[in-house]
Amino acid sequence: MFEPLTIEHLSRAGDDARIYCRPTAPVDRPHEWDGRCFRLSDSLIWFSAWQLSLRGADGPTRHTIVVVDGVDPWLSAMPDALAENARAQMAAVGAVRAPLRLGERLIRLSEPQIVGILNATPDSFSDGGKHVDVDAALAAAVAMNSAGAAIIDIGGESTRPGAPLLWEGDEWARVDALIRRLAATGAAISIDTRKAMVMEQALAAGAAMINDVSALGYDDRAVAVAAVADVPVVLMHAPSQSSNPHDLTPIGGAYRDILFDVYDWFAAQIARVTAAGVARGNIILDPGIGFGKGVEDGLRLLNGIALFHTFGCPIMVGGSRKRMIGALDNEAAVDQRLGGSVALHLFAATQGVQLLRVHDIAETRQALRLWRGLRDSAVIA
Repeated sequence: MFEPLTIEHLSRAGDDARIYCRPTAPVDRPHEWDGRCFRLSDSLIWFSAWQLSLRGADGPTRHTIVVVDGVDPWLSAMPDALAENARAQMAAVGAVRAPLRLGERLIRLSEPQIVGILNATPDSFSDGGKHVDVDAALAAAVAMNSAGAAIIDIGGESTRPGAPLLWEGDEWARVDALIRRLAATGAAISIDTRKAMVMEQALAAGAAMINDVSALGYDDRAVAVAAVADVPVVLMHAPSQSSNPHDLTPIGGAYRDILFDVYDWFAAQIARVTAAGVARGNIILDPGIGFGKGVEDGLRLLNGIALFHTFGCPIMVGGSRKRMIGALDNEAAVDQRLGGSVALHLFAATQGVQLLRVHDIAETRQALRLWRGLRDSAVIA
């Protein structure tokens, strides 16, 4: 049930209260909204309102939507600490996201960029078995680059539900030659792993980004490796950082409100890894669609994804061919989820998500080009 938020609620907020400021009400013609909209970083996304949400340790979460030029009275009503937090969130939305540096490559985030998925595994849920041969995997990676992928994300261990845990030596053996040969082409490479040894070897072989489904929480050495390497690192949300990232045990089997639970979890992980030496500017956030989350959870996260811009970090979404697409389309098989995958990531782009992790590069790139054309036309018309 929706619980409305009033200025009085804010003025009486206790010490345990938390404020969340989600950008909302996007506009396509910002020049007609002078002073009444704000820009996400240096992107083509403008918003005209904030959804303010307040919650404490107990009780309901309350919400209201406030237009840009009407937000000051709400901020003034908040206790000082809460108002300071809200202003910091709002400022972070507008802060420019620096380009990602992957070796000699700069990946600019003023428009959505595609991260191509390449699993050198026999058992990944979608492309398992297709890229176990190094020559075939290399050809696929080169084709992804040609089709428009800015980054190729290479993984050697499946993290689908029920997948067996793989010894780090075997995981590295699956991706070693592929990373070395692909790096020689000048491609920007991300290593998809939660194991410190694999991170180290991959970075030495030519990878320049870490994508960890455990947010550097599975392997005790992972945070130190990321800090020393000084490369972009994806912190993905999963309810557990154990060998099973789908395990709901750590949260008692259920979320209180998944959007705000994930937000609070991100805040804790950012504090943890930066305290250990990871540069804040290297952090990318991924809400982990499908990892310990049902269909409704995924929809709630995607609808509220703009909230995570208030961290000032780039956001990555990876919903490609995931189960939620089949669940919404008569249980469509994995190889029949192209339309849903493109729609999901295009929606993420409209909310300002900077990195889209997908299998189907050419189709996603075409959708983004059309979207970019529409945005350009609206802005200059």
